[in-house]
Amino acid sequence: MNSTPEQPTAPAYALTFDVEYPDRPLNRLTSALRIFTVIPIAILLATLGTITASSSADYTGFAATGGILVLPPLLMIVFRQKYPRWWFDFNRELLRFSNRVYAYAALLNDKYPSTDEQQYVKLELEYPDAKEGLNRWLPLIKWLLAIPHYVVLLFLCLGAMFALIAAWFAILFTGRYPRGLFDYVVAVMRWSNRVAAYAFVTICQQPRRFP
Repeated sequence: MNSTPEQPTAPAYALTFDVEYPDRPLNRLTSALRIFTVIPIAILLATLGTITASSSADYTGFAATGGILVLPPLLMIVFRQKYPRWWFDFNRELLRFSNRVYAYAALLNDKYPSTDEQQYVKLELEYPDAKEGLNRWLPLIKWLLAIPHYVVLLFLCLGAMFALIAAWFAILFTGRYPRGLFDYVVAVMRWSNRVAAYAFVTICQQPRRFP
C-alpha cells in the first residue's frame, strides 16, 4: 500500500523569530558596560534609519518609519497589487539588523552585532503574494488595527525592562542570563516584530497571541 508523502506544514506565522540562548558564561565586563558598548552600533542603526527616511522624503516623496519602507509598498499594493521584492528584502534585512542590535542591548548575547550576518538572532519573513494573499485596501488601516497589540505590548515591554534589570544583576554575579527571563524578553521581541511586520512591512497575517 502506497503512502502519500506528507506535505510540509506552513509556519503558524509569516514572521518567525528566535534568539539562541547563550548556554555559557557571558562576559561580565561588557555586560556591565553594555549601555556604553552598544552606542557605536546604535548610532549606525539610527543613521541608517535617518538616511532612509530623509532620502525617501526628499527625492521620491515616499515615507519610511524607522528606516522601514512603508508608503512605497502600500501605494504599490493599493494601486498595482504588487510588492517589489527588493523593497521587501530591504525591510526584512533592516529588521534583522535592528533585532541584532536590540538583542545585544538587552544582554541576550555578548557578541557584537554584525551588520550582515544573522548570528544568534534568527528572523524569517515570508514574501507575500500581493495579488492573491493580500487585501489591496487593508494596508491603509493596518496601523489602526494594530493599536490593541501596541497597548498590550506597552505593558509587556515594561515587564521586559524589569526583567532586563534583573538579568543584568544576575549576569554580574553568576555570568548567566536566567533562562526564564531570557525567554520572556525574547517572547516580547517576537510579538513586537510580528506586530511591526503586520502594520508596516505589510504581511497578510495578523498577530493572534503572545508569544
